[in-house]
Amino acid sequence: MIVIAHVSDIHIGATPESVARATAVMRYLDALPGDLDAVLVTGDIADHGEREEYEEAAKVLASRHPVLVGPGNHDVRREFRRSLLGEEPADGPINQALRTGRAVYAMCDSSIPGRSEGELAEETLTWLEGVLDGTDLPVFVAFHHPPVLLHGPVDPIRLRAPERLESLLAGRAQVPAVLTGHAHTAAATTFAGRPLLVGGGVVSTLKLPWEGGTRLDNCADYALPPLIAFHVFDDEGRATTHFRAVPV
Repeated sequence: MIVIAHVSDIHIGATPESVARATAVMRYLDALPGDLDAVLVTGDIADHGEREEYEEAAKVLASRHPVLVGPGNHDVRREFRRSLLGEEPADGPINQALRTGRAVYAMCDSSIPGRSEGELAEETLTWLEGVLDGTDLPVFVAFHHPPVLLHGPVDPIRLRAPERLESLLAGRAQVPAVLTGHAHTAAATTFAGRPLLVGGGVVSTLKLPWEGGTRLDNCADYALPPLIAFHVFDDEGRATTHFRAVPV
């Protein structure tokens, strides 16, 4: 059984409470009596892409569990690399793989510098193809922007050209699920014939249209607690997701 904690959209620097909310989530995970196979953080780590935000995020996201952090549309690649990953600044996509004894976690960069919508560049798709070809283990594919309509406020700024990823994943049974963020609301649907699991927001939750969230500028609820998900993949190939609201 593989157990993944899915965290998304911590937006350090967005509100005075952003650090406390993200810290509460990570403390909750570190206090678990059992071990997690991985903690996947699917983007929007910093709200403004500033060095101080990433330095704070690096402290907050430190964990006893393996952690893999990817960028979102609010992130800035050069500062993300320098201050969060400890790498030399560079402008290209930030694609990373976490390999354990039981699975591979491929965190793809779906951000477009200076834009809110997402896209997987050819460089990223080529990288992902190499990851998939290079292992017989299950590969969990993660990135920020959902590739399908979720019927929520972020639909206009979802992933562009998702059919390229869909073609790449076609026939690859080794991919149990695709994990994304961006929506600030937990959701489960399908993409490319497998589960698409969308992480809830840590910094805020976005109201859906029938809840009054008709535009991005009027739908953020900062009073609801941070939400995380536990994705469980068993030996029968079944995916089960449990959601937890974390008190701050």
